[in-house]
Amino acid sequence: MKCKEILQRIEEVYPADYAMEWDNVGLLAGRYEKEVKRIYVALDATEEVIEAAIRKGADLLVTHHPMIFVPQKKITDAEFIGNRLIRLIRNDIAYYAMHTNYDVLRMSELSAKYLGLSGASVLEVTRDGEHKEGIGRVADLNDPLDLRACCEKVKDAFGLTHVQVFGELSGTVKRLAISPGSGKSMIGPALASGADVLVTGDIGHHEGIDAAAQGLAVIDAGHYGIEHIFIEDMREFLEKRLEGVSVTADPPRDPFLIV
Repeated sequence: MKCKEILQRIEEVYPADYAMEWDNVGLLAGRYEKEVKRIYVALDATEEVIEAAIRKGADLLVTHHPMIFVPQKKITDAEFIGNRLIRLIRNDIAYYAMHTNYDVLRMSELSAKYLGLSGASVLEVTRDGEHKEGIGRVADLNDPLDLRACCEKVKDAFGLTHVQVFGELSGTVKRLAISPGSGKSMIGPALASGADVLVTGDIGHHEGIDAAAQGLAVIDAGHYGIEHIFIEDMREFLEKRLEGVSVTADPPRDPFLIV
């Protein structure tokens, strides 16, 4: 299949116009007319991921996070972004990113399913109308938990060895909000929703203690810790919709080491 045909099938389900204004999604490097037989799916276009895509003979690299967020004044091998782009182009690997459009249309709902939430509603609406879409989900738990047990639930759901938590471990959790990725900006919506805990990532010291002081516990499961679910989900999505194309999922690559 041609690259443009594959992208069309992706965007039939995940239109680019659902992305946030500040985001950079779509084909970021490569040829629309390229014939694609092998796809490599990962969370980030790191050096290790690009090397793996080259080894696998990939024609298309699909990631969640865009490697290019801001305009590039130079594309040379002296800059790490430029060097990565040069490697992709030299190896004729097209590069496609689907970020907040996927967050809005799939990631939030999928993460809520991982936690077994039922009847979840959108935490922050970004697309209003008959069917609201947006970032994060919030729902009442069928069976309330204490915060410590809630941490264990999150670890089990996402295959994690650890989480960071702000709040009293003995506190009761009746209503849970989840926002995969960087969740600092979701503390306000979580408080407004009446949630007892926000499950997210990239929470700093001040954001965490301030949220806890206002009665909102925070479980920081890590940016990668939750969003790695994109990789397997997109592998299955592409395999079901593309004929004659092999799809490889990047193995776990948590960027943090706990020592």
